[in-house]
Amino acid sequence: MEKFSYPEEIKNTPTAPGVYRFVDENGKILYIGKAKNLRLRLKSYLLPNLGGKTAAMLSQAKNVYTVEVDSEIQALCLEASLVRKHMPPYNIELRDDKSPLYIGITKEEYPRVLTLRQKELANFDLKFEFGPFVDSGSVKMVLRRLRKVFPYCQHRVGKRACINYEIGLCNPCPSFIVNQAPEEEMAELKKKYMQNIKGVVGVLSGKSRLVEKQMVLQMEKFAKSLEFEKATEWRNRWKILVSVVGRKVHTDSYIKDPTFIEDIREKESDEIASIISEFEDVKGKIERIECFDVAHLAGSSATASMVTFVAGSPEKKLYRHFHVKKGAGSDVDSLEHVLLRRIKHFEDWGEPDLMIIDGGKPQIAVAKKLIGDRFPVVGIAKRFETFVFLNDGVFSERLLPEGYAKKLVQRIRDEAHRFARRLHHSQVTKTLLKVK
Repeated sequence: MEKFSYPEEIKNTPTAPGVYRFVDENGKILYIGKAKNLRLRLKSYLLPNLGGKTAAMLSQAKNVYTVEVDSEIQALCLEASLVRKHMPPYNIELRDDKSPLYIGITKEEYPRVLTLRQKELANFDLKFEFGPFVDSGSVKMVLRRLRKVFPYCQHRVGKRACINYEIGLCNPCPSFIVNQAPEEEMAELKKKYMQNIKGVVGVLSGKSRLVEKQMVLQMEKFAKSLEFEKATEWRNRWKILVSVVGRKVHTDSYIKDPTFIEDIREKESDEIASIISEFEDVKGKIERIECFDVAHLAGSSATASMVTFVAGSPEKKLYRHFHVKKGAGSDVDSLEHVLLRRIKHFEDWGEPDLMIIDGGKPQIAVAKKLIGDRFPVVGIAKRFETFVFLNDGVFSERLLPEGYAKKLVQRIRDEAHRFARRLHHSQVTKTLLKVK
């Protein structure tokens, strides 16, 4: 049996959630799976002594393709959509006696959201059907999270409100609307319930961004009419939804165009190059971007981070932490100390196409003094996505417009902050333990 091994490709696979597809030499899809961490999941296929149908599938596989998404929910929904569309031969869970799980939305006056096995589908009159889902645990996790944003009902209309109504998971409860609510409130409560069902359907259909926009419109409507309590409720629900489903793109875009994420990365690179070329000489495409961030506590325990993004994705093997020596002084002095060390490694670490310094005019001044015109160097303001440039002794500023470049810069800056804080917190902890 031919050993399946793509170590180079796997090495460059993102660590984000996503979906992967194994294909044979003719491009036929053999298996579709999802993962919280694509790289780790694919590495598991390189383990020795894989047996059964996994080994048989790998003996036919000639390539593996991945699609990076922003959350586990997006990965789950995309996997279900692709499996349903292609029915790969090695997705054996769909063909054995386990019977995969589906999410069904009934056609009733007050639709219910149900989890159903394949053999149960014929027992219900369904308006919407999502699946098949191979991982039943993930399906239940998705519904638990969605129910906090869009409370829904799973029972038939009864005489009294259910227990989930009391804890906000079936609110408004159809039983309460029909049998207990004042007549003048029934229409408004029914409208609210149907909005919740529409939200669930939207997220499961891969249209979470559209659902987010509709929630923001509701929030703004109540704020304008001075109904601040309702506006706050919608804001809180919107925040939960964003944390659950992520904000990059919705999954139906991937189904229509498997290279969607590559197209997005291309647009990000082109847009940031276009902005920088107004102030700096850009040589070719901007593929590799480094971002530096300095952290300290009242001038002590100073550390710095360098994160590297290649083609829009973090390349963690190129991340670096720097300990700043005592006496380095201000942020600017610390930055100069770090950049001098970075310059010494241009040969063995390679050079970026763009260097971003987290800071304003003083920071960009010292960076330009050391780097010169070797490659573009820009600063980024702390509170706003504003680029700071220095050319011929003159500072210029450029507020990044909404678009691909701004989203890329936000991802890079946030990752630099996260990586810098990790070492800084460790240093502060050690210092405090010594004092103790």
